[in-house]
Amino acid sequence: MWEKIQDLRVRFDEIEALMATQEVAVNPARLQELAKERSGLEPLMLLLQKYVIASENLVQAKEVVSESDDAEMKELALAEVDELSEEISELEEQAKHALLPTDPNDERNVIIEIRAGTGGDEAGLWASDLYRAYNRYADTLRWKTEIISSNPTPTGGFKEIVFQINGGGAFSRFKYESGVHRVQRVPSTETQGRIHTSTATVAVLPEVEAVEFVIDEADIRVDRFHSGGAGGQNVNKVETGIRLTHEPTGVVVNCTDERSQLKNRLKAMSVLRARLYDLEQRKLAEERSEDRRSQVGTGERSEKIRTYNYAENRVTDHRIGLTLHSLQNVLQGDLDKLIDAVATQEEARLLEEQSV
Repeated sequence: MWEKIQDLRVRFDEIEALMATQEVAVNPARLQELAKERSGLEPLMLLLQKYVIASENLVQAKEVVSESDDAEMKELALAEVDELSEEISELEEQAKHALLPTDPNDERNVIIEIRAGTGGDEAGLWASDLYRAYNRYADTLRWKTEIISSNPTPTGGFKEIVFQINGGGAFSRFKYESGVHRVQRVPSTETQGRIHTSTATVAVLPEVEAVEFVIDEADIRVDRFHSGGAGGQNVNKVETGIRLTHEPTGVVVNCTDERSQLKNRLKAMSVLRARLYDLEQRKLAEERSEDRRSQVGTGERSEKIRTYNYAENRVTDHRIGLTLHSLQNVLQGDLDKLIDAVATQEEARLLEEQSV
């Protein structure tokens, strides 16, 4: 492990040398790229430096123990050996975690799509409840939520809602929410008190900048339509609604929430870019490891990841077997316990793979 970090030290020194050259100094893009790589390696370099110092001190302390005739000096050296051995063990644990592969999308903003599944109007209301929970969680972290498009139901729910959450590390927190969320509760319209089961599907996509993922404009069909409401004076007489169809893949994005056609188009492009990027990433992942199945779930949108049971005030995450009896807190946006537990399980799996 330390040999691997020592190899990375060679690259770290190369980066520092490159950043000091005139050629890189006058190239802001290259300088930023190298600075980002250096920043990623710096924690490992600090750990290596501490490990080298602790190891050298441990060798010296052991020499004193084996060679000194002074009982008091030997006792002090023995205590130092124990202390330094513990410090090195802690540094090794920190290094294992620091060497884990990082998700390059973790620091990105996210685009979240929630769609009502089975359950009729109740599924639409459940989709709305999930949106509110995510919105409240974002609020606690002072992240901004912006609706991109929505398709409300007459009962106050959503057939579909697409929204963006802007905040550093947003994807790292929300990425574990992808999948089917099942709710078991008595609908307000149920006269006999029977529990109904409904579902909503959540897709979490990292926001991608236009310069990072280029889409050929020739592959996009643009349709414009009226984005007004139920009728009468509420109907928007200007075609501000935008539908983008990526013809090679068949991916379709609608955006109607803005009154400006330009704003709707920009938002629709952002969602289209995120969906196509996600498709490409999934394809690459399948090619790298066709049979891989993560212990915290595959991330497939058809996978049931949680059940929310109102009668028992219970939330169960099926990927890790965790049950919390704090349903109302979760729906108020208290998601950290669920997200942290899944993230911890994923980290444990990666550590196990690393040690094989």
